[in-house]
Order: sequence, then structure tokens, then C-alpha cells
Amino acid sequence: MNASETTSAATAVIPRSAVVALSFAAFASGISLRVTDALLPRLAQEFNVPIGTAASVITVFAVAYGLSQLFFGPMGDRFGKYLVIGWACVACSLSALSCALAPSFVGLLIARTAAGATAAAIIPLSMAWIGDVIEYDQRQPVLARFLIGQIMGLSAGVMVGGFAAEHLSWRVPFFGVAAMFVVISLIVLSVDRRLPPHARLVRRIAGSAWARMLSEFSQVLAVPWARVVLATVFLEGLFLYGAFAFIVSHLHLRYDVPLATAGSVVMLFGFGGLLFALAVQALVRSLGEVGLTRWGGGFVAMAFFCIAFAPAWWWAIPACFAAGLGFYMLHNTLQINATQMAPERRGAAVSAFASCFFLGQSVGVGINGLLLPRLGTAGIIAIGAVGVVAVALNFSRLRARRLALAKTTG
Repeated sequence: MNASETTSAATAVIPRSAVVALSFAAFASGISLRVTDALLPRLAQEFNVPIGTAASVITVFAVAYGLSQLFFGPMGDRFGKYLVIGWACVACSLSALSCALAPSFVGLLIARTAAGATAAAIIPLSMAWIGDVIEYDQRQPVLARFLIGQIMGLSAGVMVGGFAAEHLSWRVPFFGVAAMFVVISLIVLSVDRRLPPHARLVRRIAGSAWARMLSEFSQVLAVPWARVVLATVFLEGLFLYGAFAFIVSHLHLRYDVPLATAGSVVMLFGFGGLLFALAVQALVRSLGEVGLTRWGGGFVAMAFFCIAFAPAWWWAIPACFAAGLGFYMLHNTLQINATQMAPERRGAAVSAFASCFFLGQSVGVGINGLLLPRLGTAGIIAIGAVGVVAVALNFSRLRARRLALAKTTG
């Protein structure tokens, strides 16, 4: 039996519930991430701060999420990725509860920092675990199906936040997220106990944890293609989500759309991603990685320009759907490259990928919060459109060159 057959046989004994459980965890993580987007006008009113200042609840979450990858990547490799995800869900329930009980805006910022730090393990380690147990040629469809949970969570987070901002207390969504994570943690930890040994693989490495962590990430960064992927996803997060975070506020302030309605419109971003997940095999066959990144960036740019300058708010309905489709065409291709850019250190590699993505988001939201009084929400979204298409076209060019070189060298 060759190596490929051995891997296929090992993959077959993994419970089907394993990826489903991770998808549920990703769903809750997505809600936690995006629930504050639609709450920004309500938080600004509640705590008597400008919307740009209120956006700090997004920035601190993203910063904590990004920096915590430096910890969770090596930790997943050492103690088992699936187990670490389960206990991270437990921690997420506590951090979400602290958000719900925050007594002040400063208290909410501290709680959101903790929420970002605890959520940091879930999606990156899930991706790395899938990379460990699923062969490369089968990985993109499996990863896309896993990401359905995250996609729907991101959409539900915006919708729930908008509904709560309009009809309920801003605290209610955080209580719901806390309860959700309690249930999901029990499911994930139960599945972990039923995983075969190869799917619970841990690496015992001697030496100090700090030195080991530095070694892991330095060896990832030593790979030239890894540096390209990491720089690309940082800029993607900066331009795309730096603008995306203000779409609900844009629809509310420019067109006087109720926050609940605006949140529901932005939820269509997730349905665009869902379409990608369902059609991923056909799209990969017809476009390949180069085409997916090129067309994905183009869809996002056109959609963002439409949202920014459309004469009526309802143009945002098809635009948000198209933006979601384009984003996942681009981002899923980057994710696939991340799982393979340093296979022997996949936990650290994927964690570095997620770190760059969320640090990019935090920088983008922070800069746009400062630019908001001068450029307005339309200007911010337009800049995001230009930035995303430039990043996508550059990566597409570099990926095409790399694939051509691989063919010539055999």
C-alpha cells in the first residue's frame, strides 16, 4: 500500500461528525466576530461615543485574535488540535458572558479583547486539522463545506446584531453566544474522544515553549511562498473587512435604513459564500486557483463600488451577495495555499495565516475609523474596493507564475 492509499484509509475512519462539529464551532465564532458590526450605531448612542470610537470593539477583537495565533498554533501541534479547539469553545462561552455583563465601554473593550483571544483557536486550528487528515486533492471541497459554518455565522452575526440594535438590548446577543458555545464545547470534546489516533496526533518536542514557538514561526517565514501568502491575506483583511465593518452603518446613515434591515441585507454576504461552498468543485475545475482569485477580487470590487455609490439602498441586496461570493472565491484559495505552504508545521502556518488576516482587519478598521469623519462611509468602502482588486490581481499573477514554474520543473 502506497502513502496515498494509507492516507485514504486513515481518512475513512474519521467520524463524519468531526467536520460537522468543527463547522458548528466556526458558526459560533463567526457570530462572535461580526455581531458588533450592526451594533455600532447603538453602542455609540449607548455609551455616548462617536461611531469611529465604537468601532474599537471590532478592532480589539481582531488584534487579540491575530496575536493569539502565536500561542494557539504551537499549542495545537503539542496537545492536539481538536482538543485545543474544544477547550477554546469553553473559554469563548466565558468571554462572551463577560461581554454581556460589561458595565462600561472600557469594560466592553476588555471583554471583546478576551473574546478575540479565545476565539482565535477555532477556525485556524480546524483548518490545520483538516489539512492533517484530508489529502490535498480532496481538501478544497472539504474545507469549503467546513466553512459553511463560518459563512453562516458571519451572516447571522450581522443580522442578529442589527435586530438586537433595533428591538432588544445590545447585551442579548452576547448571552446567546455564550450559551451556544457551552453546547458546542460539549459536542467537540465528545467527538475528540472518538477520534482515531492519527487524528489526535500531537508532537512532543523538548525545549522551552517560547523557543519552540519562535522556531515554528521562523521556519514558516523562511519559506518564500509563505511570505507571499501571509502578506496577501494581511492586505485582504485590511482592505476588505476594513470596509465591510462599516456597510451596515453606511446603509443606516446614508439611506436611513433601519439597523435590523441593514443587518439582514449584509447577511446576504454569507449566502454568496454559501453559493461558493456548494459550487466549489465546479468552480475549481473551470477557473482554477488563478481564475478564482482574479474573478473573486473583481466581484468584491464591483460590489463595494455599488454599495458605496448606488442611488438607492436596495442596490446593496445583490451587491452584498456578489461580494460574499467574490470574497470566498479569493479567500478560500488563499486558505488552501496556507494549509500547504509548510505542511510539516501546518498548525503554526495556518495560525500565522489567521494572525495576518485578523491583524490586517484590525489595522483596516482602525484606519477607517480615523478616516470616517473626512471620507464618510462611501469613501471608505470605495477605497476597500480598489485595494481588494489590486491584492487579488497581484496574487493571481504570482500564483500563475508559480504554477508555470512547477510544470516546467516537473
